[in-house]
Amino acid sequence: MGIYDVPATELIEAIAQDLKTQGIEEPAWTEFVKSGSHRERAPQRRDWFYVRMASILYRAYKDGTIGTNRLRTYYGGKRNRGVKPHHFSKASGKVIRTCLQELEKKGLLKKEKAGRALSGKGQSFLIAKAKEVYKIFSEKVKADAKAIDDRASKAKAAAKPKAEAKVEAKPEEKPAEKAKEAAKPKAEAKPEAKAAKENPVPAKEEKKEPAKEKTEAKEPAGEKK
Repeated sequence: MGIYDVPATELIEAIAQDLKTQGIEEPAWTEFVKSGSHRERAPQRRDWFYVRMASILYRAYKDGTIGTNRLRTYYGGKRNRGVKPHHFSKASGKVIRTCLQELEKKGLLKKEKAGRALSGKGQSFLIAKAKEVYKIFSEKVKADAKAIDDRASKAKAAAKPKAEAKVEAKPEEKPAEKAKEAAKPKAEAKPEAKAAKENPVPAKEEKKEPAKEKTEAKEPAGEKK
């Protein structure tokens, strides 16, 4: 297990919280000083000094031998000059030098010919913190994955009744099916018409009424009035 197996931000945060408990007192000027001339105001975070020390310790593990000037370049940034083009400015050397001295007092850094390097105690400290962070981070990832699965299962269960209701609902009849149903009775009536054609029923004979006899008697031709 190495420090590269965990996110750098999580590891630096854990180291900063641990450095607070080791009795390292931050200087009084950390409340109002800026971390560099390129910054417009002082850091908003109250414990930014411990975070900077933790970050320097991480750089010592990653880069090997470190020095004040090199770290000033790393923590520097562009300075806003108004309408003029921005220029790169280095970070505050006083802040970095104080952090290096405090880490050296605690035995986490040691002096070299050109700067300072991570000591054996500092390396063991970083690896131990990396193991703690890895355990916490892995549990957090598992909890997040479980929460996502629970939300997915709930959404699936909520969508299931709607799908069943759609299946139970009677599907609308298509125009072709409606026409087929309408033509079905006619097709069933065709055999009856065919049977009637083959065996015709004799038509009823109409009764002829006898011609009315003329009641009026014909006047005799010889009689004249």
